[in-house]
Amino acid sequence: IFSIVVFGSIVNECYVNKDSQDPELLCIFNENESACSYGIAIGIIAFFGCIFFFVVDLYFQQISSVKDRKRAVLLDLGFSGFLSFLWFVAFCFLANQWQRTTMSKGVSQGADAARAAITFSFFSIIVWVVLAVKALQRYRLGTDMSLFATDQFAADPTAAYPGYPTGSGIETTETYQSPPFTETLEANPKGYQVPAY
Repeated sequence: IFSIVVFGSIVNECYVNKDSQDPELLCIFNENESACSYGIAIGIIAFFGCIFFFVVDLYFQQISSVKDRKRAVLLDLGFSGFLSFLWFVAFCFLANQWQRTTMSKGVSQGADAARAAITFSFFSIIVWVVLAVKALQRYRLGTDMSLFATDQFAADPTAAYPGYPTGSGIETTETYQSPPFTETLEANPKGYQVPAY
């Protein structure tokens, strides 16, 4: 949501005319096109990254390979850490350019949107750091069965560990199979009838 606010406010209100005679739209952040482009790019990358990792989280239990699950968690950790850094750069860059901006009539029209972009880029730093920490915790729990098991266990901590399923308890000798590649001495083994044609 924060990324939508950042790139949405920049796209909608942070391009203004310098004066009424010049129809060219300029970036509100000190007329620096790089500041607006960077804020928009990071917002879009974060938005699509969130959608991707939301889908990965939905299908995480259906990933059967432990290696693939580990890769998904490592990818989440790396992406969250990298985006935390990019949002920090965006906050510093936008705040610096806003501080250098000279106020004019056009700038004052988009000032609230510029402040919103700066504020939500700061909040995005916090959110992505929290996501990176959660991904790190999830990675450290990699040896825990709850992360990599496909069956969910009872949530009660005092519940016993589920054992193996048991049969009827009666073992018969009928289920014994002879080793492969051995000849049977009987012409007609027990239970086998020769079909009559």
